[in-house]
Amino acid sequence: MRKIVKLLGSCALVALVFSGCVNEAASAPEQSDVAISASESERIDKNENGINREVISAGGTHTVGLRTDGTVIAVGNNEYGQLDVSSWEDIVSVSAGGTHTVGLRGDGTVVAVGANSFGQLDVSSWSDIVSVSAGGLHTVGLRGDGTVVAVGANSFGQLDVSSWSDIVAVSAGGLHTVGLKEDGTVVAVGDDFFNQLDVSSWSDIVSVSAGGMHTVGLREDGTVVVSGTDSFDQCDVSHWEDIVAVSNWGMVVLGLKEDGTVVSAGTAPFGQSDVSSWTDITAISTGGVHVVGLKGDGTVVAAGSNDDNQCDVTDWKDIVTR
Repeated sequence: MRKIVKLLGSCALVALVFSGCVNEAASAPEQSDVAISASESERIDKNENGINREVISAGGTHTVGLRTDGTVIAVGNNEYGQLDVSSWEDIVSVSAGGTHTVGLRGDGTVVAVGANSFGQLDVSSWSDIVSVSAGGLHTVGLRGDGTVVAVGANSFGQLDVSSWSDIVAVSAGGLHTVGLKEDGTVVAVGDDFFNQLDVSSWSDIVSVSAGGMHTVGLREDGTVVVSGTDSFDQCDVSHWEDIVAVSNWGMVVLGLKEDGTVVSAGTAPFGQSDVSSWTDITAISTGGVHVVGLKGDGTVVAAGSNDDNQCDVTDWKDIVTR
């Protein structure tokens, strides 16, 4: 299954038949065979300390959850130690990347486990962090002053965030990084082969999610905008309304509606769009080949491939609710 996940990521950069939500791309850049990031639910949701918290996160082939006591639970593939979170405590937010996991502590410091081939775990010196996002091969942190730090692979400039300011939310994708500014506009750096960086015209945005091949933005009025590839119909969101959170991967986009139900767009060969029966959902997250949802009672549901046991969340409880 890991090879399948890698293929899903790599096809974003080598298949010339893909068309974009905005414009068609001309030629594909070279890229190594690596897993593309999963994107966690990206609604801005702060706790009492001003921390932007994510409480469930689906990675390439693993799933992470934040318990009410500040500890973390994880299931799925552990080839690189991305599930080695049992010793973590005082965690207020989590993010699962392609093959690594990141946790934000209450004191603004960050911990990380998993693959570190590109230095994506080199976060021990970070401080005053209020939000974290794990990408395919990089990690991004938002500071309390609205500036951004990033470590890991920078092959397409996805770490070029040092000039950013007034940022209130960040999202790390497979090969790009997106930031939401205080004024509701969006900035993005990194790979733009499928026009996934074409966000400069967006306004009134309250949440962003960077996937493998496209970028999703949630407007203040509950509608959704997308830029990037539409090769799997994942840009078919123009009819969505009353959305309060968005999350996306290379093939599927999820939207959480105000009534606690979930809508999806895109091709789902592993059943990761089988979410129409979900109710009482308070948070969503899309992974490489699976999706997860947090219910109001602190339990978790999942759909999609379970080849690495990444959907084994039925016995989870006491996950932090919205």
